[in-house]
Amino acid sequence: MAKKKVAKSKSEILDFSKYVRWFWMLFAGGVLAVILLFLFASWGFYGEMPDPSRLANPETNLASEIISSDGKTLAKFYFDDNRTPIGFDELPKNLVDALVATEDVRHYEHSGIDGRGTLRAFFFLGKRGGASTISQQLARQLFIGHRDKESTTSALLQKIQEWVLAIRLERQYTKEEIIAMYFNIYDFGNNADGIRSAARIYFGKEPKDLDVKESAMLVGMFKNSSFYNPIPSRNPVGTRNRRNVALAQMAKYGFITEELKDSLQKTELDLNFTPETHREGMATYFRGYLQGFMKDWANDKNNRKPDGSKYDIYNDGLKVFTTIDSRMQKYAEDAVALHMPRLQAEFDNQNTPKRNKTTPFRELDQSEIKKLMNDGMKRGERWRILKGQGKSEKEIRASFHEPTQMEIFKWVDGKPAYIDTIMKPIDSMRYYKSFLRPGMMSMDPLTGHVKAWVGGMNYRHFQYDMVKQGKRQVGSTFKPFVYATAIDQLQVSPCDSFPRTPITIEANKFGNPESWTVKNVDANYSGKQTLKDALASSTNTVTARLMNEIGPQPVVEMAKKLGITSEILPVPAIALGTADISVYEMVAAYSTFANKGVYNKPVMVTRIEDKNGTILYQFTPESKDVLSEEVAYVTVNLMEGVTQAGSGRRLRHTGVDKYNAAYREIVTGYPYELKNPIAGKTGTTQNQSDGWFMGMVPNLVTGVWVGAEDRAVHFSSTTYGQGASMALPIWGLYMKACYADETLDVSTGNFEKPSSLNIDINCTARDEGDLGSDDIPEDNVDVDF
Repeated sequence: MAKKKVAKSKSEILDFSKYVRWFWMLFAGGVLAVILLFLFASWGFYGEMPDPSRLANPETNLASEIISSDGKTLAKFYFDDNRTPIGFDELPKNLVDALVATEDVRHYEHSGIDGRGTLRAFFFLGKRGGASTISQQLARQLFIGHRDKESTTSALLQKIQEWVLAIRLERQYTKEEIIAMYFNIYDFGNNADGIRSAARIYFGKEPKDLDVKESAMLVGMFKNSSFYNPIPSRNPVGTRNRRNVALAQMAKYGFITEELKDSLQKTELDLNFTPETHREGMATYFRGYLQGFMKDWANDKNNRKPDGSKYDIYNDGLKVFTTIDSRMQKYAEDAVALHMPRLQAEFDNQNTPKRNKTTPFRELDQSEIKKLMNDGMKRGERWRILKGQGKSEKEIRASFHEPTQMEIFKWVDGKPAYIDTIMKPIDSMRYYKSFLRPGMMSMDPLTGHVKAWVGGMNYRHFQYDMVKQGKRQVGSTFKPFVYATAIDQLQVSPCDSFPRTPITIEANKFGNPESWTVKNVDANYSGKQTLKDALASSTNTVTARLMNEIGPQPVVEMAKKLGITSEILPVPAIALGTADISVYEMVAAYSTFANKGVYNKPVMVTRIEDKNGTILYQFTPESKDVLSEEVAYVTVNLMEGVTQAGSGRRLRHTGVDKYNAAYREIVTGYPYELKNPIAGKTGTTQNQSDGWFMGMVPNLVTGVWVGAEDRAVHFSSTTYGQGASMALPIWGLYMKACYADETLDVSTGNFEKPSSLNIDINCTARDEGDLGSDDIPEDNVDVDF
């Protein structure tokens, strides 16, 4: 019996060995299958896989960055991706800690795949957390994207691809580089592509300045930025809860204390939501100009990539270094934002239907208004689009009278507001024509560097740039060109006196077909005035006498040498500013006076670099001698009289607002109490259609224009419509802010006197303390031709 039992045991052993062989065969087959799965993934059998060499330079769209002269990012040019990568050393420690604690606490221990996490996810079916490492998530973001998982099989195959790519990434990059790449590649929503854009858009700061709770919120958005979107109209409550989860993870793993976690979880999100779109943000009008500049640069055949292709200004990650100073740009935009709603409120008050039956137009009958509106239709975007769609003119005109859902701009409590409404397009045209608009540019005359550029008050609804694109009559701001020509040719002195009496320049003397008679707005024709006093009070007859002596052609030539490219007819009437000229041209021309007679062409871009820092473009200064240092200085001295005793002296004095309602209502920011030397000139055109102020100190020249789209839209009197009321307050607010900023070096000193000065400038001007004559009537372009 015993032997039989033993024999049976051997048989059983032989049978069991068969199962062992099968086990090892299946095990080996499983291992081989896993190896083949990974090999097939690496060979691209489950979808295209990148060549390993591409891992060193992943293909992503990089926004071009616009950088200010003080090193700040003004904005970006981008098509789909508003992305500017940063290095690991620019990430704050609390941001990295939040990511590691929340997404992959063993990031620094594994080689791309977290074995413990994978087993945990497998056995608990993901209920105790996922298994994706930061490297795997980067692989998914960078090369595969978020494919819809149509089945369990496809999801498994995608996971295998992630594993393969994660291992490749770990071999190619350091742990720190992987973290930086993940932050740079993620889309945080609302055009916040990458951590730099996210920090700027959600909190208005650079990543290095993020605090713990801000870092936790952004890391929490990695879960799903479409769902965990913090803006009020989306899901701020869910985002706050997700942020608190990230804070809890940081406390769990010892990155922050329990006390700090508890205190931070009680706080709100405290967003500083600053959208970055092409129509919003800082320096929008300048960016509009810059976009054209960059397109022209990229289209130039001399500016090509090494492979001969064109640079893509939206996706190639270019760095555009500009002359704009972010601080001064902000002060300029703030000045416009403060003054324009107050000015508009007074304008609307004076143009109610009861006060002005043709509001917002003046001096036009109904047939003229109809023609103006018809012309406006044809110039508009709506007409262009419908024409491109093949619509007939009759159909297009009819569409302007059909009620349409639209968004309109409105000042509400001094702030811009966007109102959804239903309105006929023809009514919206008339509505927008009622708005007064600004144009402002500030430039360093010594270098030609443009420091601030504000082409309007709201780029979202008013995209026509009134710095360089728009040109308007300049009024008396043209007079310094006449005076400079007279000083240059006749060696006249600011102390020379001329009669105020009326003057007529006979027909055909200077090519003028009719005689030209000049009037003074204040109707004062008695006695004489020094040139300094005449420019300060903008006496038209004195300027006309100078024109009669030198003729219009030399004045035109002088303006051209000063950088004016707009057409100027060589007729006597140009003495009073009939020419249409841009703010851009006027600032550059005035800068020549401040720069001792040397003209510097305005500079906006200093250099362009590619994403690797290679310089692709560097500007070359363009300058020329226009005036002698003596003539330039004497002209500046004349213009100093405007702020000492003329229409610009409201920059200096105080107290007028106590008895002058206009000061309280529209002279925004008064009193300015500027004590330093300032040369300037106000300008007001016929019927108060345009208000100008050109002001300069030794190292900064700033020009401001304010007016409506159409000349028929204007104030009824010079009290509110003169340049000293419409434009000067913006200049005053801007300069006060610049002087208050101790980091800026805006001059408070005197204009430098030439070593040799033969023209007498020491003459007695109007009594500067006589406030009773502050509202000297501004000049008008009082001509009809």
